[in-house]
Amino acid sequence: MPEKQGGVQPRRPPPGPEPLDLAVIYEDEWVMAIDKPAGMVVHPTYKNWSGTLLNGLLARVREPRIITRLDKGTSGLVLVALSAEVHAQVQRDGAAGRVTKEYLAIVRGSPAPRGAIDLPLARSPEDRRRVVVDPAGQRSRTAYEVLSASNGRAVVRCELVTGRTHQIRVHLASQGWPIVGDRVYGEADERLARQALHAWRVTFPHPVSRETLVLEAPLPPELQTLADRVGPDRARRS
Repeated sequence: MPEKQGGVQPRRPPPGPEPLDLAVIYEDEWVMAIDKPAGMVVHPTYKNWSGTLLNGLLARVREPRIITRLDKGTSGLVLVALSAEVHAQVQRDGAAGRVTKEYLAIVRGSPAPRGAIDLPLARSPEDRRRVVVDPAGQRSRTAYEVLSASNGRAVVRCELVTGRTHQIRVHLASQGWPIVGDRVYGEADERLARQALHAWRVTFPHPVSRETLVLEAPLPPELQTLADRVGPDRARRS
């Protein structure tokens, strides 16, 4: 009889380059910014070994180092360093509070016009794929401002003061304002096949020239249509 194989899975080779159509917002010899579509995974995983953002980047540059990470269902800006030194510099700037990351979210509910959510977050002990509010978790802070609101929905600009996994999604849901289409922390929406969260703008000092860069990715059409239905701009009236 043939010898039984053990339960150890063969090791996969390193991720390889793939010629993917990436939406490049900014590029120089030190840093890139990509507008990632919803549905694209950033890093290869066991279930998604090809077609990821990293695969596409490897077809363009030798050693891409992804700085900002987005969930599969979140669209928008991803910063990429093109060397270890640049990656380290942007990380230092982030730790010093010199990097501002702003998101646009469309939520259910009626948030106050502006505020901040300070709640510690940790992985759920029951399901490590989920994040929960936990007094013993990491300090987490999200600042927000309502841009428009009507009929029980709102377009909210969120600023990540800290950068925890699923932070905006969990913080907004904890206040009773789940993101539209978020199947994990809210509920599915038959008109939207993804969560209504978009990494909209990043402001940071260029890692070499130190000039301030302000990079923006416009809302994709499905979210722009949803935002246009929300109603008048409350922020302009206040």
